[in-house]
Amino acid sequence: MCSILENKARRAAKKVGLLAKKSRRQISMDNHGGFTLIDPYRNWIVAGERYDLSPDDVIEFCSKQD
Repeated sequence: MCSILENKARRAAKKVGLLAKKSRRQISMDNHGGFTLIDPYRNWIVAGERYDLSPDDVIEFCSKQD
């Protein structure tokens, strides 16, 4: 179930042309269970390579992209 803050993070990413993808897998060394930001046109990870961004991190990152 998505929280309000997670949805806000997804909307912030979409506003600047990015995709905020949340990990749904079990947490591991390379997967911290958070968000990653992806440029959907190039299929590049922009931030959070290890799914280590919180919803607040996503919102802050995207606010700097405006």
